[in-house]
Amino acid sequence: MSNRGATAAESEERIAHTRNLLVLEQARAVGLLGAAKTTRLSGRVPLELIEAAKKRAHVTSDTELLELALSRLAFEDDFGARLVGRTGSVPADIDLGI
Repeated sequence: MSNRGATAAESEERIAHTRNLLVLEQARAVGLLGAAKTTRLSGRVPLELIEAAKKRAHVTSDTELLELALSRLAFEDDFGARLVGRTGSVPADIDLGI
């Protein structure tokens, strides 16, 4: 399939799939994911939350959703907190060259 004929939904799905693969590859590379699945995770959550998360992530299984969500959380950066923490650290009279 060529990119020209792709619909917005197909493009979104392709981007999500690529992003998911990268996150899971990163988790595997540092040893967070492997062949052995040794821990069971269980809890009660609203079905609507699970379905919305699967739809957004373009995944179908609960296990895939959990692995992806936990991997993303493990690798989440702290950009927002660092940005807010810099408030007031740049002088107001700095010449931005604009």
